[in-house]
Amino acid sequence: MSVYIIIVDYLAPLAEVDQSLDAHRDWVKAGYADGVFLLSGPQSPRVGGAILAHDIDRAALDARLAQDPFAVAGVARHRVIELTATSADPRLGFLLA
Repeated sequence: MSVYIIIVDYLAPLAEVDQSLDAHRDWVKAGYADGVFLLSGPQSPRVGGAILAHDIDRAALDARLAQDPFAVAGVARHRVIELTATSADPRLGFLLA
């Protein structure tokens, strides 16, 4: 099973990013509700964010990311790192291939 580390890079000033923040947070909540997102949050300093996702194929993930209000508004881009997990802490064993 693939696990995805999604790096969100802001492309616009924070004032512009913040205009889409509430809609982005709703989009993230939907990712949790669908069982795809496992962890998310802003980077520090606030230059973007990161999301850990699983249980989705790459094409479906790319389609989901294209619907992120940040992407729609053009204020952020997503960089996806696809990982096939081969070892993990037992608490994360469900992520192993």
